[in-house]
Amino acid sequence: MVAEVIINSIAKELNRSFDYIIPEKLISKVKIGARVFVPFGAIKKEEGFVINIKETSEFANKEIISVEDRLLNEQNIKLATLMARRYFCNISDCIKLMLPPGAGSKNFGGRVKDKTANFVYLKKNIDEIEFLIETGKLKSEKQIRILKFLEENEGIYTKDLEIITDTSYSIIKTLEKNGFIEIAEQKVTRNPFKDRTITRDSKLELTEEQKNAFNKIKDSKFNEFLIYGVTGSRENRNIFTIN
Repeated sequence: MVAEVIINSIAKELNRSFDYIIPEKLISKVKIGARVFVPFGAIKKEEGFVINIKETSEFANKEIISVEDRLLNEQNIKLATLMARRYFCNISDCIKLMLPPGAGSKNFGGRVKDKTANFVYLKKNIDEIEFLIETGKLKSEKQIRILKFLEENEGIYTKDLEIITDTSYSIIKTLEKNGFIEIAEQKVTRNPFKDRTITRDSKLELTEEQKNAFNKIKDSKFNEFLIYGVTGSRENRNIFTIN
């Protein structure tokens, strides 16, 4: 399998796709819209975006190094290509408009990173755990307390488990070492508005021009739109997705 990749660059000469072989281990991860790292010229590791996948290519002689994430889908890529043709700019510039804040930076250290945390799951069968407790082979009161709690509450954050069961991380690690539980690192969904009280604005009346634009969007068969205003009018250019 071969991926067509757009290099993340403002150079006009690079406003075209380059073919890269998809390694066997990455076939399930490389999708249209994925952000990947590829060897490019003298640069050992350059960032790019997958815009198409095909069976073969006579021009593909290098492999994709890794897949970083997939923040875009096939519709996003089609829209970026259309925008690039209409506004005479690089496809990569249009793609970056659709990325979350901080994700479009090539300064990897300055990007917004996903928050991760450790969560605890039972590894041994519940019946086996009960048997070990009943036969006295598992005697630690604190370990039993953790296991009993996990029977009904799997997938709990380690810090919460410590507080609720009045135990310590070292006891949790001992259970992991002995094969009773497993600790998995998972992404934590952030909610920037969780601890904020937001006052709802009163509804504003649309102008005739705004009503016309809104009605066209509402009645359209498409679900993404590029809305733009006049420079200096305090209207921002944005891409809106209608769910």
